Amino acid sequence: MDLDLDIPSSKSSVASSSCIQSPVSPTSQQSAGSGQKRNKEWLHHADHHTVDSFFSMDLMRQQGLLCDVVLKVGEKVIPAHRLVLASCSPYFHAMFTNEMAECHKSEVTLHDIDATAVELLVAFAYTSEIKITEDNVQYLLPAASLLQLHSVRDACCRFLATQLSPSNCLGIRRFADTHGCFDLETSSKRFVLQNFNYVVDAEEFAQLKFEEVEELVSSEDLVVSEEDGFQAIIKWISSDQNKRRKHLYSLLKHIRLPLTSRDFVAQFVACHPLIQVSPECKDLVIEAMKYHLLPDQRASLQSPRTKPRQHTGSTPMLFAIGGGSLFAIHSDCECYNSKTQTWLPVSSMNIKRARLGVAAVGSYIYAVGGYDGSNDVAVVEKYNTQLNSWVQVASMGTRRSCLGVVTCNGLIYAVGGYDGASCLNSAERYDPLTDTWTSIAAMSVKRRYVKLAVVDDSIFAVGGYDGSAHLSSIEKYNPETNTWTMMPAMISPRSSMGVAVLDHSLHVLGGNDGGMCLSNGERFNAEISMWEPFPSMGMRRSTHDAVTMEGDLYVIGGNDGSSSLNSVERYDSKLHLWVDLPHMSMRRSSVGVAVANVLNPDLFGGQ
Repeated sequence: MDLDLDIPSSKSSVASSSCIQSPVSPTSQQSAGSGQKRNKEWLHHADHHTVDSFFSMDLMRQQGLLCDVVLKVGEKVIPAHRLVLASCSPYFHAMFTNEMAECHKSEVTLHDIDATAVELLVAFAYTSEIKITEDNVQYLLPAASLLQLHSVRDACCRFLATQLSPSNCLGIRRFADTHGCFDLETSSKRFVLQNFNYVVDAEEFAQLKFEEVEELVSSEDLVVSEEDGFQAIIKWISSDQNKRRKHLYSLLKHIRLPLTSRDFVAQFVACHPLIQVSPECKDLVIEAMKYHLLPDQRASLQSPRTKPRQHTGSTPMLFAIGGGSLFAIHSDCECYNSKTQTWLPVSSMNIKRARLGVAAVGSYIYAVGGYDGSNDVAVVEKYNTQLNSWVQVASMGTRRSCLGVVTCNGLIYAVGGYDGASCLNSAERYDPLTDTWTSIAAMSVKRRYVKLAVVDDSIFAVGGYDGSAHLSSIEKYNPETNTWTMMPAMISPRSSMGVAVLDHSLHVLGGNDGGMCLSNGERFNAEISMWEPFPSMGMRRSTHDAVTMEGDLYVIGGNDGSSSLNSVERYDSKLHLWVDLPHMSMRRSSVGVAVANVLNPDLFGGQ
């Protein structure tokens, strides 16, 4: 039908007919008298039409008007409109359109579903709203799953995730698994693993099956001390000892007994009646005691039980500890998250210091020795990344600043340095399991401003300053034989450089050669037993630190010869170039740096 309208020429006619004029598109306007084109269509959209219509249909449902089906659930009768149910629920769509028996029935009986839940879900089909509570969620979720109302099912899962507690998380996890709620099952399991110390006190823990307990205690994501893990196993077995004692070894083999204290193994594990009657469990005790009593042989005593749990949900973060600038020595610390590319403050050390050594063991970071502004110190502090707190542990046997520190097979080595009077070639080793320091063989050369790195269970002491010259020499320490061996010297003498290991190769970055700060680097090629040049950093640096994180090299802070630095660079091992990163919050020369995996990065930044 042609709806073009002739526009009357009289002013009165125009005025009286203005209400039916078609709108004019700006692109189709023509000058007056040349014939003006007008749209032949006008799309009208009523914003609230759908909402108003469903509101009206819901009123009719409540009044029983035009309802063409009744849902019978137990004793409850629920009137509804087929069209509404079929349009919202694939379950009802199939029922009413696929020539099923219910297709032509005015009354449909639903089995194995909660009547109140169905009533709530039918109302949801009309209103798009539903109230989920602690009282109805366990009935509502399976009903929503059956009727394929996925948005309600997902909302129930999200609600349950907010209700997780140590007393109900195991039950919620089982409930989620039964109904195929993958995200809820995953979040419930994560909650169990991260709150295991509290979960073991819940009644549900004692009711777990062996397979369920084994899954938990064997998980790399279990957040618990190994001592508490052992106690949890004993508690579960003791709740039904006659039936469960046969599972003791199968569970205990997942506990890192070598990483517990020697006193705990001797006083609580070895003496436990259940352990004493199990030859297999006794073997695990012997393994742990050997690990404690023979620290020099730990490289050959490695097993899955000697490695800390590697939490898959953790985030590797770089920690910058202490250091100094022109007029200050810092106790402040900060950490870098490569995912967000941000620096965040963390708890400060109890003692300010620069020229310290830093190393990580599991989720702990150790700040070793250093200079506090007045004295060279032997003090050692331990930082807990889960609690964001520092505690003091056993001090070294010798005061050391400008020392080299590294972790090897769970032990911390402190080598060389300066004691306030002379350069040192002495070395000592710290065992976190016993909180004790032990002297080891001295290096052949006195070295301050020395750096350490580990390659294939051997410790390399690189460069340094002997009191009269900057050194290019390198020594390698064998922990099993307690001996040092001279290695091929670097191309350039260096002290105060950064040293890190990438792809099983030593990398030496920057430093001071006695005349200037350096930006160049070198890499040890083990295949030909020679040093070769490595791409230069973007700027000169000495008294900085270097680490490897996520397959790339990082250099942090230091001094460029005239001022302390807060800048950071990353060597992209895929692109083979250096990239500038966000700066630290403060300048840090003579800084200590370590990388640790953090379970809860959100813990930081609130100081």
